[in-house]
Amino acid sequence: MAEIKIDKERCKSCMICVSVCPKKLIKVNEGKINHAGNKYVEFVDKDNECLGCALCAQSCPDMAIYEVLK
Repeated sequence: MAEIKIDKERCKSCMICVSVCPKKLIKVNEGKINHAGNKYVEFVDKDNECLGCALCAQSCPDMAIYEVLK
């Protein structure tokens, strides 16, 4: 199916991607921060549930998310 990649250095934790993911596979990490001091989001898809819809990438204002086809 699909997998997304998140550029943690571009992420500013706006949480838009978290709110648009239909499977709720994007979450704010616990404790890790990027160079700007933001807790960045992480893609958590242990069961290969990602639909490949790319709503997260389309909604990211900082273009920190992109889709990779497996």
